[in-house]
Amino acid sequence: MQKKRASFSIKSWADDDKPREKLLHKGRSVLSDAELLAILIGSGSRDESAVSLAKRILKSANNNLSVLGKISVRQLMQFKGIGEAKAVAIAAALEVGRRRREEREIKVTKITGSEDVYAVLQPILGELEHEEFWILYLNNANTILHKSQLSKGGITGTMVDSRLVLKKALELGAVSLILAHNHPSGILKPSEADKKITAKLQTAAQALDIKVLDHLIITEKAFFSFADHQIL
Repeated sequence: MQKKRASFSIKSWADDDKPREKLLHKGRSVLSDAELLAILIGSGSRDESAVSLAKRILKSANNNLSVLGKISVRQLMQFKGIGEAKAVAIAAALEVGRRRREEREIKVTKITGSEDVYAVLQPILGELEHEEFWILYLNNANTILHKSQLSKGGITGTMVDSRLVLKKALELGAVSLILAHNHPSGILKPSEADKKITAKLQTAAQALDIKVLDHLIITEKAFFSFADHQIL
């Protein structure tokens, strides 16, 4: 007599163990990352439940949602049971989460130190896989008038045009600037190019009585401040 194949379907689980029912009856906070991801996946395969598949995907990202957010749609599709639609749904959900965190964390309007700059720009720059150069324009009370991306480039570097920076500063009536860019490599040590760009902007700004207060190198979990290290 042929042995009946075991069911891996979440439908066969008790209601308290089903991610969707658990969310509805107990709230979102009680679900694990794998259970939340399983809801996005929807269904697994004949050999694996959606939760088990979600655990495998998370394990490939060191069980870190920030790392998972950097995985491409094509990489997600390498997992058996993840087609294009499911991969896109996962990528979109993680991007929504990133933007939500960005909106929540960018509440600093007055800069009192390098940590404030990091709080403003880390959600924007911290997880990028390419380099971007940003400027914060401040008034005489160190309140942020405007923040803008000056340039976007590859991992090897990005070009900065001091004329564009100062034109915007004059338009806004800014009296000081804070420079910032990310290092996708995670290395916080400033390069010679970073130092030259800083000196170039500082010299150009001084001619217009505009101060460059700091230059931050930002990574996902840390930052380097030129001002804090007294090399500005």
